[in-house]
Amino acid sequence: MIFIKSASEINKIRASCLIVGELLDALEERIVAGASTLDLDAFAWEFIVSRGGQPAFKGYTIPGLGPFPGTLCTSLNSGIVHGIPAADAILQEGDIIGIDVGVHKDGFYGDAARTYAVGKVSPEAEKLMQVTRQALELGIAAARAGNRVSDISHAVGSYVGEMGYFVADDLTGHGIGRNLHEEPQIPNSGAAGRGPRLKPGMTLAIEPMVNIGTNRVKEKGWEFFAADDSLSAHYEHTILVTESQPEILTLVEGAKI
Repeated sequence: MIFIKSASEINKIRASCLIVGELLDALEERIVAGASTLDLDAFAWEFIVSRGGQPAFKGYTIPGLGPFPGTLCTSLNSGIVHGIPAADAILQEGDIIGIDVGVHKDGFYGDAARTYAVGKVSPEAEKLMQVTRQALELGIAAARAGNRVSDISHAVGSYVGEMGYFVADDLTGHGIGRNLHEEPQIPNSGAAGRGPRLKPGMTLAIEPMVNIGTNRVKEKGWEFFAADDSLSAHYEHTILVTESQPEILTLVEGAKI
């Protein structure tokens, strides 16, 4: 079931999303060579709790796996998503790191992700990040009332393919609200014009996950990696479908997508 949110529910989602957006901005200056992903995770936990929220991912469970141990998902280089923070995962000059974070506050969730460069990165890493960010922008632009869910998927996947990259298999965006993951699932590729019709009041987490070398993934517990160990990037925003253009709820005022 796809939930249409009321104005009061949207305001609560917006409050959770604001914490997410502010945290992703605050992490920019902490993504430096020598920092551990566990350091970043500790900072994020304190940041969220100090603003009256709770980390959405910490303790999250799915069948077959233990509770997720981190506030952040920290995915380095070939990591696609769900990387687990660790004291011995030390950022190195030239790395890229995808950070995904969710916040739960007053009964509602916000969720977003961003890929960061650690110092100066290679031209191929820069281009991958640029393409993935642009794919997110195109996906968001397609999230208009009257369109269908797969119009988002097509906008993301067709652009990624045209640029010579690959969307990661079977990893999708999702609805969000009272639950971290709600209907509809939002694949990152597919034909346009299919799936549920988008309506004002829907809140969606759109999240391209893009690999340089292959669409295939390999799993290690919670963590997903590009099967050929090529670089991967991940960008995500929670958005609101409106009567006109989509509203990006996890974007801090004045910031760029």
